[in-house]
Amino acid sequence: MSNPARSPLLTDLYQLTMLQAYFNEGSDATAVFEFFVRKLPAQRNFLVAAGLDTALDFLENLKFNREELAWLEQSGNFSPAFLAWLAQFRFTGSVHAMPEGRIFFANEPVLRITAPICQAQLVESRIVNILQQQILVASKAARCVLSAPDRVLVDFGMRRAHGAEAAMGTARSSYIAGFAGTATVLAGMRWEIPTFGTMAHSFVQAHGSEMEAFRAFALAQPDNVVLLIDTYDTLRAARMVVALSTELAELGIRIKGVRIDSGDLAGLSRKVREILDQGGCQDIKILLSGNLDEYRLRDILDAGAPVDGFGIGTSLAVSADAPSLDCVYKLQEYAGLARRKKSSGKETWPGRKQVRREFDNNGTWLHDTLCLEHESVAGEALLFAVMHNGQRVESEPLSIIRERCASELARLPSALAALDTADPGYSVLISPGLVDLARAVDRRFS
Repeated sequence: MSNPARSPLLTDLYQLTMLQAYFNEGSDATAVFEFFVRKLPAQRNFLVAAGLDTALDFLENLKFNREELAWLEQSGNFSPAFLAWLAQFRFTGSVHAMPEGRIFFANEPVLRITAPICQAQLVESRIVNILQQQILVASKAARCVLSAPDRVLVDFGMRRAHGAEAAMGTARSSYIAGFAGTATVLAGMRWEIPTFGTMAHSFVQAHGSEMEAFRAFALAQPDNVVLLIDTYDTLRAARMVVALSTELAELGIRIKGVRIDSGDLAGLSRKVREILDQGGCQDIKILLSGNLDEYRLRDILDAGAPVDGFGIGTSLAVSADAPSLDCVYKLQEYAGLARRKKSSGKETWPGRKQVRREFDNNGTWLHDTLCLEHESVAGEALLFAVMHNGQRVESEPLSIIRERCASELARLPSALAALDTADPGYSVLISPGLVDLARAVDRRFS
């Protein structure tokens, strides 16, 4: 069975039917496609680039296996000659992209593929599939980080993510954006992302008493004692924790924290903090979870809740308030000529493009300019070569990507960092050269 994440059949049928037609015509000149977001969701002032590593992995390993070719043959939709050609199919093109962790805005190309049109066309659906999910999560996570600075944030979203790949993407993308780690164990193994875990309510319920459950967990996990205290009575359980801390201290075991997953989280955290402090347990941390998002984080902290960290699940993994992007992958050049879509409300800017970002003398963001790749425009270039002849130029360590995103968020203008919609939003200018090219393309195809 094919690995779905790498299979070229994880695509829309029309990609293959177009390839059959291109093959019949002998059309395979160089094409340039760009992935971009037409407009930001109403709840987003910016987006965070993510998913590039997964996309490049897909491109590097793109090929049809025997099982896939046999299925295409029995479908009856494709010629024997075409299928023989597919058996040798590989991605040999180039990719330019914004590095992961970079902040970007509407109409800015995040990724550009230059390759023979059959190669560039076939990968459209999967590229959009990969980038949308990870950008959504990274952007949601970044808003949580901005809402709860200096707090430990942990990805709890695996069970509500839309499938295994989305769960892994959520762990990685949220870590890029500044989360401290994830509860998803496989992400820890694959990327060395720190993993966090406490206990479930079922563990408490399976024991004769909360104290019995707490003691058993502490003895089983002496270096990771974080106790869930809201199964029955949160405040009573907090008092049990104080009593247990003395008992465990004699065994050399320290209780690191308690987690509250229900109720009035802000109010309970204050009362629990008081109980712990009065019992001499000032070093025990308080972690909150349960239907949290960036808005609840803001409200809880604005209420003065003494919280050390948050576990964020569903809202993060599905980007609940903005679950999709108006993102597209469009042809911008073919056979050396710039191309442009003119459909009403879906017009595109033609040609190979670059994005340049300008800052003032204090490093404050001024605006971005969408321009032609080699046009002379002021500002820092945001797209770079990441793949050549179907092979990565280099692989960035996750630590570097995290540092980039932290730097971007630190420099983000305050109006954009706020949860409320910025009005006006960030300015993305269109260069004179791009405007002129669009007019020339319109005249050529009018």
